[in-house]
Amino acid sequence: MSRARAALRAPIRPDDVVPSPNIWHWPDLYEVENQAQDVDGEIWRVLRERCDWSGLDVVDVGCGDGFHLARFAESARAVVGVEPHQPLVRRARQRIGETSSVDVLSGSAQRLPLPDASVDVVHARTAYFFGPGCEPGLHEADRVLRPGGVLAIVDLDGTSEPYGPWLRADLPQYEPAKIETFFAEQGFESRPVTTTWRFDSRANLEAVLRIEFSAPVARRAISQVQGVSFAVGYRVRTRRKPSGLVQSGG
Repeated sequence: MSRARAALRAPIRPDDVVPSPNIWHWPDLYEVENQAQDVDGEIWRVLRERCDWSGLDVVDVGCGDGFHLARFAESARAVVGVEPHQPLVRRARQRIGETSSVDVLSGSAQRLPLPDASVDVVHARTAYFFGPGCEPGLHEADRVLRPGGVLAIVDLDGTSEPYGPWLRADLPQYEPAKIETFFAEQGFESRPVTTTWRFDSRANLEAVLRIEFSAPVARRAISQVQGVSFAVGYRVRTRRKPSGLVQSGG
């Protein structure tokens, strides 16, 4: 899949993109966070059970600096990362180097730079799909999926201790029950997954918490965590596009 595909869709519009509060501003520190997340691979295990991508075409929506692309490329036929923030697009392309089966394109979840029915798995991890309001992205994922393909969304679980309460403290409008209802009504199966975040130093753990939360909530989180690890709950949501369903491009 070449970068020429970017011409298939209109340029990114400013109102397409919600700026990331962490990786856009601290990409090097976010790399530390990525390295620490899910050290036991529980999310990858559940994803593989729900949508094995071996020999298939995968697109990673909101791929950031491309951290997850290599993992998909180990067994996928082809992998495309889509990212709206140009500095991260450049970092992702540097990360993948000359890997022939992986490409990185500039685009948003609502306007993917891919043809209709061109991929088998659309993956998005804590990017864009946060409940009501993300319907344009859901429609776009269905457009690029082949019949029988899977949209896999990995979200933080706002009810899971201890990370969920920290998240809700900074986002009082965030209502986990409403989000669960939304995705159930959209036809998703959601599975809870408990992971471990483990850092190589206390200093790195504290630095990551400071970019994830406001100063008061970060201080609270730091005081509640002992050592260099803590549990973080996720929801892995999957929806399979019906085989034989025909949809027009949008």
